[in-house]
Amino acid sequence: MFLAMGVGAFSSGIFHVMTHAFFKALLFLGAGSIIHAMHDEQNIQNYGGLKKYMPKTFITFIIAALAISGIPPLSGFFSKDGILWYAFANGNILYWLIGTITALLTAFYMFRLVYLTFYGKERFGQDKHPHESPNVMTIPLIILAVLSVIGGFIGIPEIFSGEHGNLFENWLEPIFSNANAKLAAFGIQSSSTEFLLMAVTIAGAVGSIFYARYLYLQKTRLPAVYSKKFKGLYNLLLNKYFVDEAYDAAVVNPIVRGSDKILWKITDNKIIDGVVNGTASLIEVISKNIRKLENGIAQVYAVIMLLGIAAALFWLILSF
Repeated sequence: MFLAMGVGAFSSGIFHVMTHAFFKALLFLGAGSIIHAMHDEQNIQNYGGLKKYMPKTFITFIIAALAISGIPPLSGFFSKDGILWYAFANGNILYWLIGTITALLTAFYMFRLVYLTFYGKERFGQDKHPHESPNVMTIPLIILAVLSVIGGFIGIPEIFSGEHGNLFENWLEPIFSNANAKLAAFGIQSSSTEFLLMAVTIAGAVGSIFYARYLYLQKTRLPAVYSKKFKGLYNLLLNKYFVDEAYDAAVVNPIVRGSDKILWKITDNKIIDGVVNGTASLIEVISKNIRKLENGIAQVYAVIMLLGIAAALFWLILSF
């Protein structure tokens, strides 16, 4: 979606938002169905073989995984292909390459999830009794699965739809007409080029799916071997490029230490509390001395009144 906005494929980006709403929501709800069936277990390493226990969830999840992987004719294929084609046709070859590699990685990790969850031997204990979710959970999955299958047909590219063009783009044309007019295109590419790029992305996605199957169903020891062989790269990816650690070191920890040593110990305890407590102590001292005058002895009050009257008369005499 961000790539689409960056290369000016505005309609394709909105189209991908729409198709994403189908298969990505289906994946999230499917994950919830699996977690429910596995009694809140969320580690996919402790799944395996759930296909026979959860047929409805399995089928809908497979549809969502194929759609997000860009396999035709599911909705994700049309929306992803539109973005990639626009990037390539307008000369953004590097962005097309990055988008294509990302799409292949998506196909790989999605089917890694599928194979570890639904296929292979059961890796959960006897305390787990997986079962299909009730209809209140599976019916939304089925509805989203249907939309994931047919939702892309309103955005069939012009190369397939002919004179009718892309219906979704035609619908949004009035909104983006001014923006499209200001974008300089690099020329129209041939239909054969578009078909070739489609074939590349489809073949890459299919290859990624089968490679995931090879690693996580057939040669299950290879991932552990690769993680040891490429330990540095594995740790880098496992720890998400250490972005969280870098953010903690650069931002979070300095703020915490500054808040503890400066804002709390100095600003709060010494300055703010010092002023507040000092003011309270001063008022307390003054109040103690003033309180001595209010001792309840009438003679003392009379003397104070006489002194006040004398002071007033003295002031009046001096005034004249």
